[in-house]
Amino acid sequence: MKLTSQKMEGVMVLEPRGKIMGGPDATVLHDQLHEFIDQNEKKVVIDLAKVDWMNSTGLGILISGLTTLKNNGGELKLANVTEKIQSLLTITKLITVFECFDSTEEAVASFNK
Repeated sequence: MKLTSQKMEGVMVLEPRGKIMGGPDATVLHDQLHEFIDQNEKKVVIDLAKVDWMNSTGLGILISGLTTLKNNGGELKLANVTEKIQSLLTITKLITVFECFDSTEEAVASFNK
C-alpha cells in the first residue's frame, strides 16, 4: 500500500493505493494518523478510490484509525468506497460505524456543516 495525503478546506485527506492487508500497512496508516493528531489535524477523510482490496486486517486498521481519532476529539470519514469494500463493510455491519460519501469533496464538505 502506498499512502499520500493532502489538505482540502481544513480537512486532511489520506489516499491509500493498492491493497490494505495489515503488516507494514497498519503501521504506516497508524503513524500518519498520530502525526495528524500531534499537528492538531483531527478531521480526516480516507479516500478509498484507489484501494484494490482490503481484508479483515485492513478493516481493523480503519476501525483503529476511527477509534484513535475519536479518542482524541477527531473524526474519520470514508470517501469513494469501491463496490468490493462497500460489500465488505455491509457484511461486517461496519457500514453503520463509518460515515461514507460518494466523493472526497462531499466528505470534506460534511465537516463544515
